Amino acid sequence: MVTAKTKRILVTNDDGIHAPGIRALAKAMAALGEVWVVAPEKTQNAVGRAMTLHKPLRLRQIRTRWFAVNGTPADCVTLALCKILESDLPTLVVSGINKGWNLGDDVTNSGTVAGALEGMLYGIPSMAVSLEDSAGSSYAEAGQYAEKLANRILKSGLPEGTTLNVNVPSSKKNPIAGIQFTSLSQRRYHKPVVEKVDPRGGSYFWIAGQRESWARKKPSDHDAVEKNLVSVTPLHLDLTDYKALDSLKSWEKGLKFL
Repeated sequence: MVTAKTKRILVTNDDGIHAPGIRALAKAMAALGEVWVVAPEKTQNAVGRAMTLHKPLRLRQIRTRWFAVNGTPADCVTLALCKILESDLPTLVVSGINKGWNLGDDVTNSGTVAGALEGMLYGIPSMAVSLEDSAGSSYAEAGQYAEKLANRILKSGLPEGTTLNVNVPSSKKNPIAGIQFTSLSQRRYHKPVVEKVDPRGGSYFWIAGQRESWARKKPSDHDAVEKNLVSVTPLHLDLTDYKALDSLKSWEKGLKFL
């Protein structure tokens, strides 16, 4: 049986290797095994599962078992599993701790979630951890919840093809009320394109806007964090709409000769 001392845990993120969240996460995971950190050298927010295909990737070791990569979180996990740790794969992949929540539909563009998904695709239990971006939010506290969940994953495993998306609220105003397993909320933005004018009179644009959330099925991740609960959402990558697949099969005959 593998002991805690021999377990390897791969840590990555999308805020960059020097972000406070990844330091807190690595510290928390050190209680469970040997931590290896492979993360982007610079911020890679909202890149989703993007991979670098048109330029060389370079690894730079910054200290023992810590490596910076000039690429995305998916690049980092791929290099870690196929090169750095190829001969002795990790038992767990953990991505984060992200500055700001990754709730609802935002998981599809999240580099933090992508890091965990990449680990899952290689058959390694994985999770992503994000923290509310507000004054008084504690990476150390989020790390404690990450450690609890990671320890349970190491003991019990996860269903095949599943990764966990964890969102931790701030406890500054109210204590965290517990952990709740949730579904993804629907996440939309009100007036997402913001237009500005530069000093020369030219227009430029920010993708921004105010976020709006609705539950697809309760309890949702948004519902949970609103109640100061840690939200844990199981995710998988099969995006097939099976109900629509069944209903659209009737189109096959009519489209056959087009």
